[in-house]
Amino acid sequence: MNKNIINFIATILLALILSLFLPWWSVMTAALTTALFIPLKKSAVFFVPFLAILLFWAVYSFILSSGNDYTLTKRIAVLIPLGGNPYVLMLVTGCVGGLAAGIAAIFGKQLSLSLEKK
Repeated sequence: MNKNIINFIATILLALILSLFLPWWSVMTAALTTALFIPLKKSAVFFVPFLAILLFWAVYSFILSSGNDYTLTKRIAVLIPLGGNPYVLMLVTGCVGGLAAGIAAIFGKQLSLSLEKK
């Protein structure tokens, strides 16, 4: 299997497990850990965890919001200038989580490189 796919799946699984016990920043811990142990090259270091957590948070927010007919999501989408569209809010939520995970993965890659040199 390709390292990108392994990192993608490992990031989602680890984020899912950690999110049961930890707050929102657990996705950053998952991305940092997978980047530390499953090395990626060049821009894949950022984009693979970014896409993994974007997908995870978007699907997770869709599942949580569909249980109450998107009531809270619609209200928050009105507060943030998204035109009251709950699906755009879910996409924005995924992008925020993806950015956090991508930056944490870059830190994990830099940490693994610094540990390699010693």
